[in-house]
Amino acid sequence: MDENHKVIIVEGSSDKKKVQAVLNEPVEIICTNGTIGVSKLDELIDSLFDKDVYILVDADASGEKLRKQFKREFPEANHLYIDRMYREVATAPENHIATVLIGANIDVHAEYLEKG
Repeated sequence: MDENHKVIIVEGSSDKKKVQAVLNEPVEIICTNGTIGVSKLDELIDSLFDKDVYILVDADASGEKLRKQFKREFPEANHLYIDRMYREVATAPENHIATVLIGANIDVHAEYLEKG
């Protein structure tokens, strides 16, 4: 069994870059590029059924819509939340993202945990 079975779902490529910079373990990051159609979502869910899936989306209307979709279609997924004051994953500070990921037992670069 492949050890790399964690997947983080984000909205856009800037979110992906932000999360990737903080990670200290191999995690697959999938961009939905905003809301996602049902057939695309079903396809995605089929490819994720045996993995630990984390949803990390913006704290705004489109992020909430996406989160609701995942809660309905893929209730096994773990939901990670950034602080509402940052609104977007891409603009949240690295140390905040790191803290959110560590809370989900996802390994991050230690230097991001010391700032704050």
